[in-house]
Amino acid sequence: MSYSGERFEKYFSDFHRKCGITDMYSGGFYPFETLEEYWAWWSRHILVNRYEAGVGKPYADLLALVRDRDYFVLTTNVDHQFQLAGFDKKRLFYTQGDYGLFQCSKPCHHKTYNNEAAVRQMVKAQRDMKIPSELIPRCPVCGAPMNVNLRCDDTFVEDEGWHRAAERYSLFLRRHRNMKTLFLELGTGMNTPGIIKFSFWRMVHEWPDATYACINLNEAYAPDEIRKKSICINDDIGKVLEQL
Repeated sequence: MSYSGERFEKYFSDFHRKCGITDMYSGGFYPFETLEEYWAWWSRHILVNRYEAGVGKPYADLLALVRDRDYFVLTTNVDHQFQLAGFDKKRLFYTQGDYGLFQCSKPCHHKTYNNEAAVRQMVKAQRDMKIPSELIPRCPVCGAPMNVNLRCDDTFVEDEGWHRAAERYSLFLRRHRNMKTLFLELGTGMNTPGIIKFSFWRMVHEWPDATYACINLNEAYAPDEIRKKSICINDDIGKVLEQL
């Protein structure tokens, strides 16, 4: 999904005019003056990118390729696209959170909450880029404002589901260490390379029968140490998956 251009203008032209925000990604870091404005932005952002986006074709094409294989998905995406496309939930690890979850902003406890009903209510009720004050989501334990469950600082909540997924990923890796394994990296840049890119490089270097494959437009490369075990395709991910 594009976070800029025509799609951004369709949903956020008012924020663009008033705040100078030019895309959905940078808008997530904008210092809104009030929680009413903050949640007007975020409720709309979550609605269009999590609940009403539909399934992206690249995800459906990828599932068709791996459905009958012993796969596992490690992702820094937070838009739920893998589950929407039909990937097995027990084979997914969302390391950076989920647009569909709230958490306490402090956080006073390590639990997350489904936010769909609250998000839809905030979007429906907002006027002039503000939500009614009574709709500001608050922690049911301490009363502090809620946040979206996204890893941006040390307040990120790793709830019970997060830890179960982390353990399943760890078990998957231990089981496959000495097997013929493909580490397929799709669109990972250098924003948080330690989670996927660097760990994939390390494991391909250490594992006896592992291969690294990277599909990324203008950013597909591998270090010299694993070059002979690597396949790098500088092209559009959606186009390559469709051709495969």
